[in-house]
Amino acid sequence: MKYRISHTTKYEYEADVNVCQNLARLTPSSDARQTCLSSVLNVDPEPKSIRTYSDAYGNKVTYFEISYPHRELTITVESEVLVKNLSQHELFKSDMPWDEVRRQIHESSEESCIMVREWCLPSPLVPITDEITAYAAKSFTPSRPIIEATNDLMRRIYEDFKYDPSFTTISTPLQKVLAHKKGVCQDFAHLAIACLRSLSLPARYVSGYIETKPPTGGVRLEGADASHAWFSVYTPASGWVNFDPTNNLVPDDQHIVLAQGRDFADVTPLKGVIYDGGNHELSVAVTVRRVEH
Repeated sequence: MKYRISHTTKYEYEADVNVCQNLARLTPSSDARQTCLSSVLNVDPEPKSIRTYSDAYGNKVTYFEISYPHRELTITVESEVLVKNLSQHELFKSDMPWDEVRRQIHESSEESCIMVREWCLPSPLVPITDEITAYAAKSFTPSRPIIEATNDLMRRIYEDFKYDPSFTTISTPLQKVLAHKKGVCQDFAHLAIACLRSLSLPARYVSGYIETKPPTGGVRLEGADASHAWFSVYTPASGWVNFDPTNNLVPDDQHIVLAQGRDFADVTPLKGVIYDGGNHELSVAVTVRRVEH
């Protein structure tokens, strides 16, 4: 399936910003599942300098600096992405016990197993606590197949937690999310990752977009889509397998990956520093359009 994606971020400041330096992770990734056919990033006002590079996790990063006074900053990215319809549901047929997966990953000398051990460790936004370990244990009973168990964990998060955009911010601790059973896609992905890592299983955070469809007979709204987050778990037999706890589904061709990392801090779409500017208003609009062949 081919998609055209428009992502616009706009800052309006109450006073002049004299210098700003930013990192943007807004270019869709390319791998065996999807291909970024094109991606153009435009910045207004025009940056003094701009360059791109790949970070430690293979994500494309664009650095730009504006070093003259401005009161508005607009970053627009237009991308075209081809996503393969790889049905991950087939993986349930070749599932293996989660505790055997853990043993292989931590005892095998295979390079693939050694490389994913990093993803078993806590990270700044994904701590491991006794409460999280206890929550995970309800799905990961001894010898239960790992994909089946992860699917059950995803279902429980979907049923146990309420989607509430007003409850959390980027800095809300995971412990508070778990205690109040509220949050957004970022929180649900972090919780699932914490559960998996509490069992020494490799899990990573995925940022991107999901195609949304209007209600039957409804009109599709421009900018109605938003950035999204989900998670993936690694198995030696199947590689990285994606799960979306916000929607209780195993992604197929409607999820478009921007970046992957240990947690949200590794894949923040746009972050940086500014000098002066005072208070500001932020607006973000994302549109994902399916392109018919």
